[in-house]
Amino acid sequence: MPALLEMKEIEKSFNGSPVLKKVDFSVEPGEVHALMGENGAGKSTLIKILTGIYPKDGGQIYWNGQPVSVENRKDAASLGIGVIYQELSLIPTLTVMQNVMLGKEESRLGFVNARKMKQKVAGLIEKYGFHVKADQVVETLTIAQRQTVEILKALSEESKLIIMDEPTASLSAKESDALFGIIEQLRKDGVSVIYISHRLEEVYRLSDRLTVLRDGVTEAVLAREQIIPADVVRLMIGKELSEATASNNLRTSDAPVRLKVGNLGKKGVFHDISFEIHEGEIVGFAGLVGAGRTEVMRCIYGADPYDSGTVEFEGKPLAKQITKNIASGFGFVPEDRRNQGFTPLLSIEKNVALTNYDTLSAGGFVKAAAEKKLGVQMVDKLAIKPGDSQIPVGNLSGGNQQKAVLAKWLSRGLKLLIIDEPTAGIDIGAKDEIYKILENLAENGTSVIMVSSDLQELLRVSQRIIVMRKGEIFTEFSSGRITQEDVLMAESGILPEEGKGNRVQPEKEEGKRAAGSQQAEPRKAAKEDGANG
Repeated sequence: MPALLEMKEIEKSFNGSPVLKKVDFSVEPGEVHALMGENGAGKSTLIKILTGIYPKDGGQIYWNGQPVSVENRKDAASLGIGVIYQELSLIPTLTVMQNVMLGKEESRLGFVNARKMKQKVAGLIEKYGFHVKADQVVETLTIAQRQTVEILKALSEESKLIIMDEPTASLSAKESDALFGIIEQLRKDGVSVIYISHRLEEVYRLSDRLTVLRDGVTEAVLAREQIIPADVVRLMIGKELSEATASNNLRTSDAPVRLKVGNLGKKGVFHDISFEIHEGEIVGFAGLVGAGRTEVMRCIYGADPYDSGTVEFEGKPLAKQITKNIASGFGFVPEDRRNQGFTPLLSIEKNVALTNYDTLSAGGFVKAAAEKKLGVQMVDKLAIKPGDSQIPVGNLSGGNQQKAVLAKWLSRGLKLLIIDEPTAGIDIGAKDEIYKILENLAENGTSVIMVSSDLQELLRVSQRIIVMRKGEIFTEFSSGRITQEDVLMAESGILPEEGKGNRVQPEKEEGKRAAGSQQAEPRKAAKEDGANG
C-alpha cells in the first residue's frame, strides 16, 4: 500500500540561499508524524510547499502513489490536506457552523440551507466528541474550543491529512490533553496528522514517527521506539555546532540589585515567578512558544496587569504605569517591532522622539530643533543606514528598523532595558551590531533582560540564562560551561546534568518527561560547582 504523502528530494532557495536541500518526507494513512527542528531548520518552508504557498525549486510530491502538482491552497484542499495554523483563522463574530462552512455553504433554490449545514457540523461534533455546539459564537469559546473549530473546518472538507503547527502553544495542560484525545480519535478514523512542535514530551506521547530537520536537510527519521528526547535534541542541534557555541560567559553579579520580582502571577498564564536583575547585568530568558516569557515582561513593564506578587525597582515598589516606569529609566523593545515597536510611516527622527517628548517640549510645544538634533545624533551613534534621519522607518531593513527602535530608548538615561527577540528576522552582520549595543549598555551600568528563542544568541550575550516552561521558571544557568543542547533540553523539561544550573522549579505531574530522558525531581536544585559534565 503506497504512502498517503511522499515528498521526494524537495528543494527550495531564497535569494540564492538554499533552505531545503533534497528533503524527503512521507506520511502513512492514519499516522501521526511529528516534524521537529530548530528555528530556521526548514519546517515551515516544507509545509508551505506542501500547502501551495511556496513553489518548490526541485523534487516531486506524491499523493497515494501518484505524482501531483500543488500550486495553491485550493490544490492542497482538493487532495484532502487541511491546515491548523498556530495563529487561528476564525471570524470571532460568526457561529461555529458559519466558520466551519464558510466558503462551502449548502444552498437550495438559491437560498443558503442553514439547517442542512448545521446538521452536518453537529454530526461531526458528535462523531468526534468535541465540546462545542454548532450555534455557539466563536468569540465566546476558549482557545482550546476555537482550535477544535479549526479541526472541524478541516474535517468538513473530508481532509485525509491535517497539519497542526504548534497546536498546544496557547493551551493549558487540561486543554492539551483534550486535544491529544482528538488526535487519537483522528488516527483511529484513518486521518493522518503532521504534528509540528518543539515540545518533546508531546512528540514522544503522540508520534508514530518523527522526522528531524537540520539546516534544510533530513537529519533523521525515527520510529516510535527510537524517539528518546535527549537523542532528539542532539539531532536537532548537532554536537559539533553545540560545542562550538558553548557559553563560557556565565557568572553571577555582585553589583547591587536593580530589579527584584517576587512570586509574580497572572491567572492562567504564569505563576510564582521570582528573580533578581543586578546593575550592568545581561540576563537571558529562554523557553518554548507559550512558556510565558513575553507575558511576564509585559507585566513588569506595566503594559499588562498581574494578579499577584511584587516588583521592586531599586528597592522600591514599581509603579504599574508605563509613563512612570519610563521616567524611572525603563525601556521596552517588543517582539513584534513592526506593529508595536515603531510607526512605519514616520521618519527615524519622529520615531526616536516618541519616547522623548518630555525632554523635547516646553509649554506644550515641541522644540523642533532639539527633535531634529536628537534624530541626527541617534542615526550617527547607531550607524543606522541610510544615514538620513528623515527616512520613514518602514523603508529600512530589519536590522536598521531594530536600531531605530533601540534609538528611542538609548537617547534616554536607561537603567533597565527589556528586549524581546532582539534579532528576529535580522541578518548576521546586523545581529552582531545589536549584540555590541547591548554589551555596551551593560558595561555602562544598564541592566538588560533579553528574551530570545535563538539559543546561539542567548549563549553569546547572556551572563545568566533563566529557562521558563509552562508558565514557571524551570531552571537557571549561572555558572560553568553550557551548550545549546543544555538549554534546549531544559526548555523541553529535561533536567540538565548536575552542576550546570543553580535552581530548578517543581515540575507538575502532567509535565513529567518521557522514558529515556533525565527526570527533574520536585524541588530538586542542581549543584553550584560549575562542573562541565
